[in-house]
Amino acid sequence: MTRNEIKDLILEIIKDIDEDAEFDGLDPDKPLRDQLDLDSMDFLDIVMELRKRHGLLLPEDEYPELATLSSCVNYLEPKLADK
Repeated sequence: MTRNEIKDLILEIIKDIDEDAEFDGLDPDKPLRDQLDLDSMDFLDIVMELRKRHGLLLPEDEYPELATLSSCVNYLEPKLADK
């Protein structure tokens, strides 16, 4: 997957979890939880969707890598390279 496809995937998953999520003005370098008012269950839903859709098993100690949209893309890019 390309970086843009990964970004779109993350935003699509967030939209599936919270259909009222607004992405206008989203800063890719600021925490998603703060900008989109995501709680810990929403965050776990994102992790579970990545597992369900792409078979990714993300260790809990690596969850901070998914804090911002930019860090999500950077972290997931090598894991989704062949997808």
